[in-house]
Amino acid sequence: MYRTHSNGELRLTNIGQEVTLVGWVQKTRDKGFMVWVDLRDRYGITQLIFDGDRTPIEMVERAKMLGREFVIQVKGEVIERVSKNSNMPTGEVEILVKELTILNKSLVPPFTIEDETDGGDELRMKYRYLDIRRTPVRENLIFRHKVAIEVRKYLSDKGFIEIETPVLIKSTPEGARDFVVPSRMNSGQFYALPQSPQTFKQLLMVGGMDKYFQIVKCFRDEDLRADRQPEFTQIDCEMAFVEQEDILNTFEGLTRHLLKEINGVEVAEFPRMTYEEAMKKYGNDKPDIRFGMEFGELNEFAKHKDFSVFNNAELVVGIAVPGGNSYTRKEIDNLIEWIKRPQVGALGMVYVKCNDDGSFKSSVDKFYDEADLAKWAKITGAKPGDLICILSGNTDKVRTQLSALRMELATRLGLRKPNEFAPLWVIDFPLLEWDEESERYHAMHHPFTSPKPEDMALLDTDPGKVRANAYDMVLNGNEIGGGSIRIHDKATQALMFDHLGFTPEQAKEQFGFLMNAFEYGAPPHGGLAFGLDRLVAILGGQETIRDFIAFPKNNSGRDVMIDAPSKIDDTQLKELNLKINL
Repeated sequence: MYRTHSNGELRLTNIGQEVTLVGWVQKTRDKGFMVWVDLRDRYGITQLIFDGDRTPIEMVERAKMLGREFVIQVKGEVIERVSKNSNMPTGEVEILVKELTILNKSLVPPFTIEDETDGGDELRMKYRYLDIRRTPVRENLIFRHKVAIEVRKYLSDKGFIEIETPVLIKSTPEGARDFVVPSRMNSGQFYALPQSPQTFKQLLMVGGMDKYFQIVKCFRDEDLRADRQPEFTQIDCEMAFVEQEDILNTFEGLTRHLLKEINGVEVAEFPRMTYEEAMKKYGNDKPDIRFGMEFGELNEFAKHKDFSVFNNAELVVGIAVPGGNSYTRKEIDNLIEWIKRPQVGALGMVYVKCNDDGSFKSSVDKFYDEADLAKWAKITGAKPGDLICILSGNTDKVRTQLSALRMELATRLGLRKPNEFAPLWVIDFPLLEWDEESERYHAMHHPFTSPKPEDMALLDTDPGKVRANAYDMVLNGNEIGGGSIRIHDKATQALMFDHLGFTPEQAKEQFGFLMNAFEYGAPPHGGLAFGLDRLVAILGGQETIRDFIAFPKNNSGRDVMIDAPSKIDDTQLKELNLKINL
């Protein structure tokens, strides 16, 4: 064997032992007659000593030639360090080297392999195999492994069976764009990479596998926001003979198990909030409830004066910023400029300072008196010493804008603590949402989501009011999972396709296999899929999923390390009967 021990395990109890270690040279310290080398592997660092009095001089000279990231093997004796390092688990011992073998040399790395590195994001992604040697990245990947193991343990103990589903499937028109793969053997036809194993897990329920899960790669060819990847990993789950309550309890249990086993955090029963309530109180369907600043709707108390900005608005709404009365005019102007950015899109902001003596000072004192402002403070929950921030305009837009401001303020105030966890369920989503571009309804989740039985009659009269048997799990302001009770009978599924604008022929062409399966005794079923990348990031106290993916792509969907995507040669294009037309 190349080694007898790792570089993280030797202690004082090992003194006097002859050991063999391997690893990468972290750094060297040359004192002329003596050389120290820090040797690193994924388990830790051990200090080596080449002592001119006890080590052959030629070996000392060879040690001086070692460069950063050289791969070496050493044999020697474990001895007690004279100058101990309490910050290292192995800091009380070192290895008096008797043999040194250079297994491989290394070029000087393009950035330092340290916890705090001098490499930027693009450079570290280009040399990701070097970045993985850094402790933070390595620990993130090990952390992801631990989460995945706990998921498998929990679900297996609950009777779930892990089943793989195909990666080369049929393209469907709903949802994000598919990645497509040309078929050489079926000229002119294409596979798609799955955005989710949705139809397959439903077919597994028809097949009698009543508890399924899979940790599975999924793919979406969509424009990437700052923290999205074109390929991502889901914990995909489905259950038969269940109602919504069964699913919520099962996966609330899984999340509680992960928080306890991974983070040592006990969480009580998860609160539940309707989609409508979430939008009204927080302006989005994945609210961060670790802190307050709930929305206060002010129409009733703001539209009675000659202030046209409010009078012409569909919604006037505000939040109370704790301690915000201390903000200077410059700081408030900075907030106003922040919400005017194109990413937020607000036209301006009205503010009210709540003074310690109970009086108020606002940017609209010309139009509103102290009694008006006191009502605004009551509605928003503002206390003396707070600041009320008020936006107005189109209901949907202004809620989105104020939600963005709320999150930005919480970040600035340090209210989004990564070691605090506040999960909740958001339920009763709309079944359909209107798309202005195509002028038709689209499924808010997917076309297999079941409507609430009590809302079925509205499908023909008021489709936008129909609620879905759907639910999202939210953790610290992030959607970490979502699912629904599925449609399991052909008639209801055909009705749903009709409301989504499919002709019977289109529905049969795209989903005929599923419709046929529903005619052979399909059980009631439903499920949920967690986004593993985001779940792991939040449990790890971060919100950037890229830090927990071994080989991520950049914001343009490129793998800068292997330079993908790339062109293929003419021979391959000819075999696939493809022609590039740019």
